[in-house]
Amino acid sequence: MTLDYKNIKINYEKKGKGPAVVLLHGFLENLNMWDTILPVLSKNHLIINIDLLGHGKTGSLGYIHTMEDMAEAVIAVLDHHEINTAYFAGHSMGGYVALALAEKDPHRINSLCLINSTFEADDTERKKIRKRAIKMAHTNYESLVSLSFSNLFVIESKLKFKKEYNTALKQALKTTVQGYIAAQEGMTLRPNRFEIFKNIKGKTLVVTGKKDTLINSIKIKKQIEKTFIIHKELPGGHMSHIESFSELTYILKRFIEK
Repeated sequence: MTLDYKNIKINYEKKGKGPAVVLLHGFLENLNMWDTILPVLSKNHLIINIDLLGHGKTGSLGYIHTMEDMAEAVIAVLDHHEINTAYFAGHSMGGYVALALAEKDPHRINSLCLINSTFEADDTERKKIRKRAIKMAHTNYESLVSLSFSNLFVIESKLKFKKEYNTALKQALKTTVQGYIAAQEGMTLRPNRFEIFKNIKGKTLVVTGKKDTLINSIKIKKQIEKTFIIHKELPGGHMSHIESFSELTYILKRFIEK
């Protein structure tokens, strides 16, 4: 399905019936990342699965997509279908978008699950890495994406899930240079949203990977002590929907049903 939005089209899927669940993919991903999980979640729920700005088949608005920009596009899809409240699950960048949406439109959030994601802002070193990547994107894009994507998996996962890895990499390479740059620029601008996440009225859950090199599981666990935020740690790296598919599917199913 598509929605006309600010002179571009937003691509999304709408499947199932029941309480609404919004799935938000990560950087260099698209709505296809949820393909194996979707059949389970859509049995008793209405699933809204969206290509975020500059990803998949959704166009770009410019060369900076803030997380707020992406959240507004998500809200446009929900408004189009008169969905006033939903469960949200966001992988990596999708979690950043969900948190921006929670700040902009808190009543829209029934509950929120961050998957291999964080409420923290980029630190100085991470911002430098993103800026270097943006420069490389202009001249050596395919190698850049391949290297960036490779770093999301632990070594053993690239071997164990070789087919899934190659499929996901092909999807990542479909991201346009403009979409890549706009998302990187937007992620450097996001603020710390711990207070936003902590104060969501519904359930809040963080799913981390023990071997994730981007999201520090130990640090997250320490930061959410003395809050009502639930933490689940999976054994793999940053790509839990591939590396820990069964465990993540079970966690998400319980999250939206209990």
